[in-house]
Formats: sequence, structure tokens, C-alpha cells
Amino acid sequence: MTDEEQQAAVEAAQRVVDEVSSYQYSAEDDTIAQQLDEGLAKAQVSLDDDERARVLAAIDGMKDEQSQAPQVRAATPVE
Repeated sequence: MTDEEQQAAVEAAQRVVDEVSSYQYSAEDDTIAQQLDEGLAKAQVSLDDDERARVLAAIDGMKDEQSQAPQVRAATPVE
């Protein structure tokens, strides 16, 4: 995978995370996870298990309404 492909995957995943964070942060954890997974599938990118867990925990932390959407650190294109 080239650096450009890696960067494009991270950017696509970040858009999904931003959208889920904006609209679903107060939802139940299962709903947030489902929306994240569906968005990533549509964007044709994936997060490894650790990154997915970190992002979901950060979105859950937004329920205090003082946190910002988490930043995606790594994502890969789905082949």
C-alpha cells in the first residue's frame, strides 16, 4: 500500500468517525458501533481492532459533551 492510499484511507475513515460522532455520540454503544461499521464498509476502509476500540471509546467519552471527535490514527483500504 502506498502512502497516498494509506492517507486516503485515514481521511475516509475520519469522515466516517466525524459523522458518527456528530449524530450518534449519545446513542447506545451498540448503535454507535453499528453505525461506525456500516460507514467504514461504505467508505471501503477498515480499522484494526485496537483502533476501532479506541475510536469507539472516544466517541462514548463524548457523552459529557465537552470532548471532540477522535482522530483516526490508522486505517486501511478494503480490497
